[in-house]
Amino acid sequence: MTDLTGRVAIITGASRGIGFGLAQALLHSGCRVCICSRDVNGITAAAHRLHAQPDQLLSCAVDVGCEADVQHLFDDVIRQFGPPDIVVNNAGAFDGGPVETLPLEAWNNVIGSCLTGSFLCTRAAFASMKPRGRGRILNIGSISAQRPRENSAAYTAAKFGVQGLTHATALEGRRFGIAVSCLHPGNVLVERRVDSGLGSDEEPMMEVQDIVRAAMTMLTMPDNVNFLEAIVLPNAQLYVGRG
Repeated sequence: MTDLTGRVAIITGASRGIGFGLAQALLHSGCRVCICSRDVNGITAAAHRLHAQPDQLLSCAVDVGCEADVQHLFDDVIRQFGPPDIVVNNAGAFDGGPVETLPLEAWNNVIGSCLTGSFLCTRAAFASMKPRGRGRILNIGSISAQRPRENSAAYTAAKFGVQGLTHATALEGRRFGIAVSCLHPGNVLVERRVDSGLGSDEEPMMEVQDIVRAAMTMLTMPDNVNFLEAIVLPNAQLYVGRG
């Protein structure tokens, strides 16, 4: 496994949940880490909870669906830490309901956060990684990219798009030493589920650390190896054959 000491990582959607858990793990692995979220208060609180030194942690309020915000994010990271070695596209949103009543605003919010944000951050990462001949991008997808739930047209379309973006950019990146991969989680007991009352009594759940462990395996592969895609879900969760 690759030693990550001294490497620079950007994690989007890192104010809580999987993104926050990954920030903890990457800091522990010796990375200098930038965490970002469009939730200003949330990302500030997350930075305090990480208890990292200023030369190890940067926090930014960023809407990854906004081109200017993403450019400012990468400029800030390069200025403070240097060019990123690792980018984790974890930011996302979920909004559902029957497709015939799904507002365009909800559709745009989900597509913007999950798919457009992943594209914009990937584009900026490629511009930085190509001249150096290496880099790793991890997109957090979903099993919904392969087994949709009902009433989730926007989220399913976005995650199908993330999977397609992963494959296309993995192909583009391989000549330049850039590995692009995708991790598809099943049910994870993140704060959003707890806050909404959809806890482990409703469906089988994994802990955040279960997904973090899988993500860190993908991120610590040797530089010449790409762990292209992985599906991680509770053993009892409906997936194969789910409708």
